[in-house]
Amino acid sequence: MTKGYYTSGEFARKARVTVRTIRFYDKQGILKPSRVSEAGYRLYTDEDFGRLQKILSLKYLGFSLEEIMALTINDDREDMANSLKLQRELIRKRIRHLEMMEQTLGDTARLVEDSGEMDWNNILNLIHITNMEHAIVDQYKTAVNINARIELHRRFSHNPTPWFAWIAGMIPVNEMDKILEVGCGGGQLWQQIPRHVLRTKEIHVTDASSGMVEDAAELLKGSGRDSLIFETEDCQGLSYGDETFDGVIANHVLFYVKNLSQALNEIRRVLKPGGRFYCSTYGREHMKEITFLVQEFDPRITLSEVALYELFGLENGQALLEEIFSCVDKVMYDDYLMVTEAEPLLDYILSCHGNQSEILSQRQLEFKRFLQKKIEEKGGIRITKMAGVFLCRDQ
Repeated sequence: MTKGYYTSGEFARKARVTVRTIRFYDKQGILKPSRVSEAGYRLYTDEDFGRLQKILSLKYLGFSLEEIMALTINDDREDMANSLKLQRELIRKRIRHLEMMEQTLGDTARLVEDSGEMDWNNILNLIHITNMEHAIVDQYKTAVNINARIELHRRFSHNPTPWFAWIAGMIPVNEMDKILEVGCGGGQLWQQIPRHVLRTKEIHVTDASSGMVEDAAELLKGSGRDSLIFETEDCQGLSYGDETFDGVIANHVLFYVKNLSQALNEIRRVLKPGGRFYCSTYGREHMKEITFLVQEFDPRITLSEVALYELFGLENGQALLEEIFSCVDKVMYDDYLMVTEAEPLLDYILSCHGNQSEILSQRQLEFKRFLQKKIEEKGGIRITKMAGVFLCRDQ
């Protein structure tokens, strides 16, 4: 057999699973072979063991086939360490979730035993906790997707100053005492600010997703940034008092807000007189070559259900902000990508919010070969980046 490859039987024996299991995952589109020989043999590599490990781990944790498909479809085979880290975080969240269920079940059972009465508020709470399982899956997918996008930019950007470092350089943290970030994502921005600066500030790192807040806290834990305050907050209805903060930051988040006007008014409310608001977004040309690529492969593919730049973008953002702030300046980030590898580009595409995962689920290898051919033909794929930040204040 071809050197470096295993047949289905060899792969199954080495992994100590049945050939039937391997064939089942192949048929479901969860674990496709790396190659099919001219004789029709389905061939696997050592890297496929990493994917199988993750599938079996998720199966053991009780996830459905549909959930496993969603959680593994954009695996980066070259980054096993990151995959294991994410799985570990998923298990930790699942443990916390099960502990909450155990405690609520125990409290409810003891109440029934002691009084013979049922507290239906406890039952309602138990239903809510049970439904959190879906939020855990969604949060895991979100973390995987964010990492795929960050990785593509980290590896192939032309600008030597990465995006988060550039944004951090735009914000005069030294001149502010109290700062609020809305939509913190994974918390990467605060890795760019020197620790000694953060210790003297009151910085609230928030997101509407409690899972994202947990991820940010985990990322920054033990890094000398323990002075950061992590809170779950929706920027459409902030819990802080009027004129609380010297600065507010919203990095690539306003196009996700349902009621943008309400969010902007809330942000303006919590800013002190003379306070500054920093918000970033994309333009219509951003990553346009990726859209061209996927639609050339299959015109049915749509990478996003909504054009985010139409909701809040570089083209219309200034006018929207000027309804709230008297002075709005726009600063552009000068950069582009030159992508020379198919795998990270595939991961990025699969991380998008459209229908690509469904359409490509059975054609990933074919699509990867398509991307690789394009890269080889052109010596790399140049991808436009169109991003920037609005600096807002009242005169």
